[in-house]
Amino acid sequence: EVQLVESGGGLVQTGGSLRLSCKLSGHRFEYYVIGWFRQAPGKEREFVSAIGGADGSTFYADSVKGRFTISKGNAKNTISLRMNKLKPEDTAVYYCAGHYHIVAYGLGNQSHEYTDWGQGTQVTVSS
Repeated sequence: EVQLVESGGGLVQTGGSLRLSCKLSGHRFEYYVIGWFRQAPGKEREFVSAIGGADGSTFYADSVKGRFTISKGNAKNTISLRMNKLKPEDTAVYYCAGHYHIVAYGLGNQSHEYTDWGQGTQVTVSS
């Protein structure tokens, strides 16, 4: 059974930084895509970033490009999302999600492309 567990959320001031982590179990990252999505109150869930285990490719939403960095974490099967220059509009519940990686199909930025989901972690950016 695949499990995804997020950690690292919290409260930060505008301009600050946070690092989220996603721990994958039950599947080898080399065959998997890990993505981050977020959902703010009253809004639809939106794609943030993704990384491919098969080739290390990454993809970012325009809204976070240049501020957020997704990477393999130091611990095995852990993915990190480093968030810098945070803005109040980044406030949301952040979800880690995954699906089997087929390189030719790309990473995916739509919720329905992801088969496995974590419970989410709250990120709040105060103004």
